[in-house]
Amino acid sequence: MTSELILAFLAYAFVTSITPGPNNTMLLASGLNFGFRASVPHMLGINLGFSALVLASGLGLGSVFLMFPVLQTVLKYVGAAYLLYLAWKIVNDSAPESDGREGKPMTFLQAAAFQWINPKAWIMAIGAIAAYTPANAVLGNLLLVTVIYALANGPCIMVWAAAGTALRNVLRNSLSRTIFNITMAALLVASLYPIFFAAE
Repeated sequence: MTSELILAFLAYAFVTSITPGPNNTMLLASGLNFGFRASVPHMLGINLGFSALVLASGLGLGSVFLMFPVLQTVLKYVGAAYLLYLAWKIVNDSAPESDGREGKPMTFLQAAAFQWINPKAWIMAIGAIAAYTPANAVLGNLLLVTVIYALANGPCIMVWAAAGTALRNVLRNSLSRTIFNITMAALLVASLYPIFFAAE
């Protein structure tokens, strides 16, 4: 992998990691509702789960979807159903001190497992493998792509959790947090639009 290709991939990894999507929307809400420290397992789950997805895609899992297109449809609908569930969960989450309800942040395993049905994660992973993994020395280049993506993704998702945590000082009452959570849930639902209609 040449230095020029590495720099180009770093830009790709940064842009795809920092832009809004299901993971970042949920981290913004988690930072507000539970704080940065409580959201650390969520962040680690995203980073390591996504890294495993990139590695698996490079080892041939992505080609399975090309061979069996019905799996893409199944993934699309399962992912959409889970995103709707997460949107509902965000609406019902609140900081424990706001009204006594016991909301909980996403766990490491939940966040890691979500990457495998997250449509944006699949697009990012397969795009990275297709565009930035040279055919020669495939395993070495695949490991390099996986490591670079993990290093770029980590700080990006931390920014979203930190932004949500900073909002705790602004959105102090339960009404403002409820409005925020509803907005985040609506954005999560809106992220389904390109999955179902962009290709129409």
